[in-house]
Amino acid sequence: MKAENKQIIYNLLKITSNYVHGYSDPAFSENTPSFTDVPRQLIPQPTGTTAAILPTEGRPAAGITLTGIAAMVADCKRCGLCTGRRNPVPGEGVVHPAVLLVGEGPGAEEDATGIPFVGPAGKLLDKMMAAIALDRHKNCFIANIVKCRPPHNRDPKPEEAAACISFLEAQIQILHPAMILALGRVAAQNLLNTTAGIGQLRGTFHTYNDIPVLATYHPSALLRNIDLKRPAWEDLKLFRKRLLTIVPDYASGTETAGS
Repeated sequence: MKAENKQIIYNLLKITSNYVHGYSDPAFSENTPSFTDVPRQLIPQPTGTTAAILPTEGRPAAGITLTGIAAMVADCKRCGLCTGRRNPVPGEGVVHPAVLLVGEGPGAEEDATGIPFVGPAGKLLDKMMAAIALDRHKNCFIANIVKCRPPHNRDPKPEEAAACISFLEAQIQILHPAMILALGRVAAQNLLNTTAGIGQLRGTFHTYNDIPVLATYHPSALLRNIDLKRPAWEDLKLFRKRLLTIVPDYASGTETAGS
């Protein structure tokens, strides 16, 4: 890794830490460390990435990629979730997706594989997506509010979500999806900065940085309560109708990116 790239990553960590804490983190001293190059052959080469546009003083910060964010997630120790994880789950999908799907956090199978939504809820999600011509390998990116599995699949605590949210925010700015589908209460509340319940939030569009957001039930909720499948289907039809006005050819897909 080049010294200049290390400097970019250091600056991103400093920016996101200050953003999360609301003050200048003393862990980042005024005297910036001196970085040196790492031989190129030791560096895993990123694929399917694009330059980040994480804001710094109102302007883009160049050089950060999806792969770079994934590397920072792997090294993250901002909250206690890192101590129990097997694998972080930064996200998976295409570089310029029509849709970003956001869940709450990894489960057991996701923690084992490092891939989002691969358990029973993930299989149902794939079917839901297919019903409106969405596919994680063609036109979507899937991520979560927190990148590490909460114990026993509990909801992420507010402080855990706050510690992790800057990674998702950076991903959103890189991906710049046409629309966002928030899966469940935790995802919707954190994206929309609200305490309203999912029953109140679903069925109508909201915005995140001018990106249309629709909230619906999490697939795991549909597995627990089949009565929710009908309203979830109505949400998906509403979502597809709006998406067609923004990206009429979204079903044709785009290039893929790694997690």
